[in-house]
Amino acid sequence: MLYWLTELSDGGDVFNLFRYITFRSGGAFLTALVFGFIFGRPLINVLRRTQGKGQPIRSDGPEGHLAKSGTPTMGGLLIVGALLTSTLFWARLDNPFVWLVLFVTMAFGVIGFWDDYAKVSKQNHKGVPGKVRLGLGFLIAGIAAYWASMYHPDELQYQLALPVFKDTLINLGLFFIPFAMFVIVGAANAVNLTDGLDGLAIMPVMIAAVTLGIIAYAVGRVDFTEYLDVHYVPGTGEILVFVAGLAGGGLGFLWYNAPPAAVFMGDTGSLALGGALGAIAVAAKHEIVLGIVGGIFVVEALSVIIQVFYFKRTGKRVFLMAPIHHHYEKKGWAEPQIVIRFWIIAIILAMIGLATLKVR
Repeated sequence: MLYWLTELSDGGDVFNLFRYITFRSGGAFLTALVFGFIFGRPLINVLRRTQGKGQPIRSDGPEGHLAKSGTPTMGGLLIVGALLTSTLFWARLDNPFVWLVLFVTMAFGVIGFWDDYAKVSKQNHKGVPGKVRLGLGFLIAGIAAYWASMYHPDELQYQLALPVFKDTLINLGLFFIPFAMFVIVGAANAVNLTDGLDGLAIMPVMIAAVTLGIIAYAVGRVDFTEYLDVHYVPGTGEILVFVAGLAGGGLGFLWYNAPPAAVFMGDTGSLALGGALGAIAVAAKHEIVLGIVGGIFVVEALSVIIQVFYFKRTGKRVFLMAPIHHHYEKKGWAEPQIVIRFWIIAIILAMIGLATLKVR
């Protein structure tokens, strides 16, 4: 919205600053952060009054979680609200990739809100049936995948770019659409599975998002792509503004979600943010790199898949409890210990993901 101020610029005044993605990203970050600080406590108070008993706690989960009974959920509304406000204020609204990631984020947020509402109103942790959530998720992801492919350059359309390998593209043809759908839905549900401890999901999400935002900014600049020998995707640089808003909103939420959490993100936040990560990766043609920078989410999801598959085949468990963060709880690790160690791993994976830009 504020980008229109560049029309008032003669090239040498303060209005010229609004031309720069980096300046507007800083503005988006601060706007989202202030939004979180201003509306965080009032939102928590409203959620506490309207939800009564708060998010249902599973009786078969780690014993320490029973103490969290009564904590309100749907805190993802704070992140999504901050992200939406900051993006609409600071991003170029004529950029299709901005609307793409906003569409996916908001649509998955609606699914998550529906699921959270069902859990709270029925005081049952099952919520909306999984098949319904997946079906709607794939529908949204299908629209987003086709949308992204229509705005990719002709030479990259329906292509899968491989990190590290220079100028290597795999032509998926129309199979790119279901592949991209899997990336988006997989990311959304993997983040959802990771959101099981106070502060566990939000920091790795911010780390992965900022990493992908830097990559999107790089591949959206022809000078950077020539230097780095990566594929040029015009327009993706504007995604950095969206990511800055996500980081600011995420920090604002973490202020209230730090142990002991005053509010849970809920599916409202985890599905929205996971979908956003998938959409950014698809838009920037770095789907495989998402698997690296979001390795925490990949491992969390795989731990559930392995546990369910092995139990159905043998009646035994690989992990003491899945997702894997609960396994470490059962082994006696303190919750802050698990959370901080997962954060450290997320930072290491982000560095590896960024390194793929230069290693060719």
